[in-house]
Amino acid sequence: MSKGIYIATIEPNSGKAIISLGLMRTLLGKTAKVGYFRPIIDDVKNKGKDNHINTVLSYFDIQLDYNEAFAFTRSEVIKKRNKGKAGEILDTIITKYKNLEDRFDFILVEGSDFTGEGTVFEFDTNVLIAKNLGLPVILVGSGVGKTEDDLLGSLQIAYTSFLDKDVSVMGVVANKVEPVNLSKAKKGLRSFLPEAVEVFAIPFTEELAHPTIKEIVHELDGEVLFGEKLLDNQTGNFGVGAMQLRNYLTHLKQDSLVITPGDRADIILGALQAHISTNYPRISGIILTGGLIPEEPILQLIRGLSQIVPIVSVKDGTFSVTNRIGNIKSQIYASSKPKIETSLTVFEKEVSFDTLLERLINLKPKGITPRMFQYGLMKRARTAKKHIVMPEGTDDRILTAAVRLVELDIVKITLLGDPEKVKEKAVKLSIPLNLDKITIIDPVKSAYFDDYVTTFYELRKHKNVNMDIARDWMTDVSYFGTMMIYKGHADGMVSGAAHTTQHTIRPALQFIKTKPGVSVVSSVFFMCLEDRVSVFGDCAINPNPSAEELAEIAISSAESSLAFGIEPKIAMLSYSSGTSGKGADVDRVREATEIVKRLRPDLKIEGPIQYDAAVDATIGKSKLPDSEVAGQASVLIFPDLNTGNNTYKAVQRETGALAIGPMLQGLNKPVNDLSRGCTVDDVFNTVIITAIQAQGL
Repeated sequence: MSKGIYIATIEPNSGKAIISLGLMRTLLGKTAKVGYFRPIIDDVKNKGKDNHINTVLSYFDIQLDYNEAFAFTRSEVIKKRNKGKAGEILDTIITKYKNLEDRFDFILVEGSDFTGEGTVFEFDTNVLIAKNLGLPVILVGSGVGKTEDDLLGSLQIAYTSFLDKDVSVMGVVANKVEPVNLSKAKKGLRSFLPEAVEVFAIPFTEELAHPTIKEIVHELDGEVLFGEKLLDNQTGNFGVGAMQLRNYLTHLKQDSLVITPGDRADIILGALQAHISTNYPRISGIILTGGLIPEEPILQLIRGLSQIVPIVSVKDGTFSVTNRIGNIKSQIYASSKPKIETSLTVFEKEVSFDTLLERLINLKPKGITPRMFQYGLMKRARTAKKHIVMPEGTDDRILTAAVRLVELDIVKITLLGDPEKVKEKAVKLSIPLNLDKITIIDPVKSAYFDDYVTTFYELRKHKNVNMDIARDWMTDVSYFGTMMIYKGHADGMVSGAAHTTQHTIRPALQFIKTKPGVSVVSSVFFMCLEDRVSVFGDCAINPNPSAEELAEIAISSAESSLAFGIEPKIAMLSYSSGTSGKGADVDRVREATEIVKRLRPDLKIEGPIQYDAAVDATIGKSKLPDSEVAGQASVLIFPDLNTGNNTYKAVQRETGALAIGPMLQGLNKPVNDLSRGCTVDDVFNTVIITAIQAQGL
């Protein structure tokens, strides 16, 4: 089930606030705990609060701290993007959203407002955020100043953009449409949208378009002379009181805003008298221009009136003030109860999200993005901090990653090696090694050394190992680290930065051994591509697996995929798709596929299949139209090590994908091997997946 929905707009002033308010009320009628989140907000003057957040939290009494309800201001995003830290933006947004997801039954997420610097990036940014949060979208566009073709065309382009990034669009709203055009707008939307996408049209509403007196005071930096408690008065039409009073009175309309120089006592008093007269419409307020304030006798007269409206003094001239008021884009404030109620009334009349919400409950997110995957790894690792031993304690990359891991409180770490040499290396690299958080063990000087020697002897004496041989082997950091796991003094091991794969896994095969029913130790890489995470196996261990071994690798890889939150759709790769290919290699893949189907009929599998048909929806549908795997494979099993190792490296280098692994499968306890060309990030990620493996044991 999706636990959230994302409201996205295609332009400034779309009126998406009405959607947020209406949808929040609908959601609160369906579930008790609804949260609210804005990934990016506008910069707020004088350290104030974002209006959208403040309005929703206060009106609906959402139990959420203001600072938890957003991730970044617009200027913060621009600065980070300019510094090349776009990834950090997404990581923070995901983290803050996930924190709310843990506390609420459902999250309403509202996209950015398209105002100010950087709007050129905003639409793509909203698509990217919705994708990485795994949320379906309600798309909103405004009909103000547009022809029918303009409105429908812009919404269609936006819809296609979300679809191209595999983001579900559940509803499209044409907002601020002239009432006579509502049915035409809905019919136009339906002409290009599938039945599964809900379509709505909301009329332009005068009451929501005009600013309140409070907004005008804020925009003009005005001084409130009277009516402080009535600043939420909703303005209607506005006009300048420059003519004779007898003529001006005829121009007053309901909720008119009177704009007049501050020395026009006649207009001021006449407007106030009209306000309380049953023969004239009421006015919403009076703006006094030019910095002029009425003389004291006039002020005294006003103070004695039985009814009053806000009277505001501003410094600018009448011409400038009138233009500025006309350009105010009205918002809905927490204190603007009439506007909020109007918004909710219009929403309930024009929009019904009941069907949409029923579908939302059953909606499964489409895949998992790399950043969602990495966030999930770190979160899972923290839930039960495991103890990982790293035999290569003096390696620069190991040291750097170890410090980073413990500072983030993800795992407990033990480094193997001479403590003095490890400390010396840390000083040389300026790495802040905290010995309260990281343990360093010299195997030979360890209190466990003799016990480990004896244990190894007992385990291997049938292989002609004597005590002297056992003692020699236990001085080896890989053997000592593996024995720590065997004896329960550590939960997992990560090695290989300075040792061969064989050196790392040999001791594990000798006494950790494989799980019951598993005969083949294999490996997978989690390939974090631009918009998805795929599992590649086996790219590190088995050179030429038989059909039976290939089947076992596929089943183990599917189990790993499930354990890490990725739905397994297995593609058994070959140079041929379907039944067309001939030859021993393709026959071996075909046989392996049949073995998997027999042993695990619950798994979705296709084979033999070519790589392009496995991952490209168009090609997959063309070559294997009836397959539930073709074009959407998440687990890709290579026929041999040569193909697998070269393919993962080619994909990694050519696409910039992050390859996490290799992660070994099939052992009783987790031991994972690093490449000798690994980076600090490789070490960091491999330790995390090792810790998660240990949680499942």
